[in-house]
Amino acid sequence: MANRLPDAVVEAIRVCQVLGIRAGRAPHRIIGIWAVVVEQRVFVRSWSLKPRSWYRTFLEDSRGLIQIGGRELRVRAVSTRSERLKDAVSRAYVEKYHTPGALKFARDLGGAKSRATTTELVPASPRSRTPSR
Repeated sequence: MANRLPDAVVEAIRVCQVLGIRAGRAPHRIIGIWAVVVEQRVFVRSWSLKPRSWYRTFLEDSRGLIQIGGRELRVRAVSTRSERLKDAVSRAYVEKYHTPGALKFARDLGGAKSRATTTELVPASPRSRTPSR
């Protein structure tokens, strides 16, 4: 589907522990975050809602990129409204990040504050590129 990431990318995200991400189109470093796959779709949540977080950047500029398996792909962040999907994302975090050191954070990502940040990453459309100057 045109609004879904390629299957190979989704599978790489499913098995990786950390996804590289850069929110917005302004140049800055790529950071590592946790990501899960639900229904062959990629979701992320913010654990911290600091003013300069990747999540808040996506609220201002939904374009960004992800880095996985040596590849960089342009993405667009889409807020998730579906309570059913939010429930599934909460379960996916606990299932994927289940080690004793990670489980507390995975459970925290299911709390109301983080749950409200549930974001799907979809391919950025080609026409959304920033024009060259």
